[in-house]
Amino acid sequence: MARILLVDDEVELADSLAQQLRREGYTVDVAYTGGQAWELLQKTGSLSPALPYDLLILDWMLPELSGLSLCQRVRQVDGTTPILFLTAKDTLDDRVEGLDAGADDYLVKPFQLRELLARVRALLRRTTSSGEGIPRLQVGDLELDRENQVAYRQGRMIHLSPKEFRLLEYFMTHPGQLLTHDQIYEQVWAGEDPPSSNVLAAQVRLLRRRLRLPGAAELIHAVYGKGYRFGPAAGDPYAS
Repeated sequence: MARILLVDDEVELADSLAQQLRREGYTVDVAYTGGQAWELLQKTGSLSPALPYDLLILDWMLPELSGLSLCQRVRQVDGTTPILFLTAKDTLDDRVEGLDAGADDYLVKPFQLRELLARVRALLRRTTSSGEGIPRLQVGDLELDRENQVAYRQGRMIHLSPKEFRLLEYFMTHPGQLLTHDQIYEQVWAGEDPPSSNVLAAQVRLLRRRLRLPGAAELIHAVYGKGYRFGPAAGDPYAS
């Protein structure tokens, strides 16, 4: 049974969503401020592998500690638990900022309950199914531990969000191949509405940043107007 932490300062909304999620069979803890959520995460041991939440649902605008700051704190110690933002902030810059902070999905208020439940199912499905019993992947000096959803480059551990893990896994299972935007949407955003090209570009930029080391080769290459190619050398005059 999946365990969810729901954080929203609109008490009636938070309690109503928690009730609906429990009807779906989830175990739900609720916090009404960012500070309460952080204390709960520390108290329950959710910032260690011993007792993790399976999903965090965060409002962006929270008292004491914003959802964005809470997301960034979690990502410093936990790179795998999926995070879904619920927020009235709906500009492209807001979405990109949320993704850069480590969120995996973004739902703008007001929203339909069935869409929230579908996104929750999609995030939990990807987390529980990824990498079970599958060996590690290696391309050049980069290794991906699929079971634990972390990467290693030159011995350095790289924590990945679930979305980053799925994107990197897809790249590493198709080294040297041109992967179109549509192919990436189908694999990484399966069961969701495909994001805009700007959101995909932001996710790729964040993954590039995670993988980058001084003196190490760039691994993700954009092929103008087509998609991306993964590997130490792109081998394409239009790649960058």
